[in-house]
Amino acid sequence: MDSAPVSTEPEITFPESYDAQARLSRETTSAKPLQGWMTSQARTLTDQKVDEIRRVLEKHRGQRHLVALQDFPDPDALSCAWAYKLIAQQYDIRCDIVYAGALSHQENIALVRLTGLPAQRWTPQTLKDKDWSLYQGCVFIDNQGTTTQLMPYAEQAGLPIVVVIDHHMAQGELQAEFVDLRPQVRATSTILTQYLQVGLLNLNTNNSEHVKCATALMHGLRSDTNRLMQAQEEDFLAAAYLSRFNDAQLLNSVLHASRSKRVMDVIERSLRNRVLQNNFSIAGVGYLRYDDRDAIPQAADFLVTEENVHTAVVYGIVHDEDEELEVVIGSLRTSKITLDPDEFIKEAFGQDAQGRFFGGGRSMAGGFEIPMGFLSGFNENSEYTRMKWEVFDAQIKQKLFRLINPENDIISTV
Repeated sequence: MDSAPVSTEPEITFPESYDAQARLSRETTSAKPLQGWMTSQARTLTDQKVDEIRRVLEKHRGQRHLVALQDFPDPDALSCAWAYKLIAQQYDIRCDIVYAGALSHQENIALVRLTGLPAQRWTPQTLKDKDWSLYQGCVFIDNQGTTTQLMPYAEQAGLPIVVVIDHHMAQGELQAEFVDLRPQVRATSTILTQYLQVGLLNLNTNNSEHVKCATALMHGLRSDTNRLMQAQEEDFLAAAYLSRFNDAQLLNSVLHASRSKRVMDVIERSLRNRVLQNNFSIAGVGYLRYDDRDAIPQAADFLVTEENVHTAVVYGIVHDEDEELEVVIGSLRTSKITLDPDEFIKEAFGQDAQGRFFGGGRSMAGGFEIPMGFLSGFNENSEYTRMKWEVFDAQIKQKLFRLINPENDIISTV
């Protein structure tokens, strides 16, 4: 497995008492279908989808598939891809879990390292050299192909899209054999856990890989529901089911991975540069290395905790030295119930020439990514670099502030 960039790795320490095999020696729990652990509506939909995916997997028995994650995969994506891989193994389908960006959030690095989660990093430099003929299909988990550099290569190789499972709004007309899109669900981990609940894969605590995967799913579910504070009934029921198999001590180790110095520097920059208006905190953090991208949502998480702030937006120009590309990356976090991050971001930044929105969101969180086009690329002239940042900083603030009406104290998208 390709490792994450060394420069962004947090220090990960193992508790002295950490002994996975010892914990697995407790009384064996074998997962039998627990359909009563779901709402009747969820059970009906899940039964239908499980029947469909069984037929699709059987059709592709013995093949090798590429499971494509977003460029910067989060715990929800990583854990669900692993669960899908274990499900597909039962049909003799070999799955390679791949992302083309980086793991830079300390919890994501810790999750992969401590659990041995089988995800591979394919850098933009190596994508062209990969033998795509090894694969007979492509799978998208927790994304729909719009947030991964793998998509155009898969299309060029003529790989059919076999499966798409996501909890975000539909982002286009994907021609896939099996599609399960549930924007009403808070996490894709909930969807995959429901598959397990009805018997698509029988978890067993005597299987260390099952325990670690269940732990990863619990982390993914927890992460996408803001520590279950935004969880709905289906999410709580999924968490209750996973609690029978997950390793609490291992999860605690993941959650307590220390922040890197670079992340702390970005948070400090966001504090220094923030502009407060109408309970919004808006902060531009300047230029960041590509591998430090995940510092932006962490800074937004921090700013939204300030007194009298209900929404924080943090953004910066992320520079990819290898590809000589630059892109504006931003994250939104909110505690305002009446603010829809998806609506707000789409109205603020609009669409590109192909009609694709520059960003979107889910409950209480969102993000955007805006290519810089002709102005992209490194320039040794520091004055030019400063002017470029000031132009983009002013433009982003202008687009955000026009949605904030200071006179009426409302958001125009509500």
